[in-house]
Amino acid sequence: MNKIVFEHYPVANLPDDLREGLSRDGTVRVVIEAEAFDDRQLNLAGSLSVESSKPMTALEVVEAIRRFKAEGRPSVSSEEAVARIRELRDEWED
Repeated sequence: MNKIVFEHYPVANLPDDLREGLSRDGTVRVVIEAEAFDDRQLNLAGSLSVESSKPMTALEVVEAIRRFKAEGRPSVSSEEAVARIRELRDEWED
C-alpha cells in the first residue's frame, strides 16, 4: 500500500473542508494512503496478479530475477549510479 506522510503540515494550507474545526495557525500530521492496488501501478515481479497479496516464494523470486535479466537491460556501474544520484540530489539544492 502506498502511503505519504506530511509532518507538521500548516493548517492554513489545507482545503477548507479539512480545515474545519482546526486552529488556522496550527499544524497537523497528514497521512495519505491508497485504498486499493491500481492496475496501472508498476508490478515489478511480473508474475503477481493484481489480487495477489501473498509474499513470493523463493522460486518465484528467482524466476522474477531471471525474467528481469532476460530483458537485457544494461547494467550500471557504481560510479554511474552515484553520478546519477548526485545529479538528482543537486536538483533539489537549487
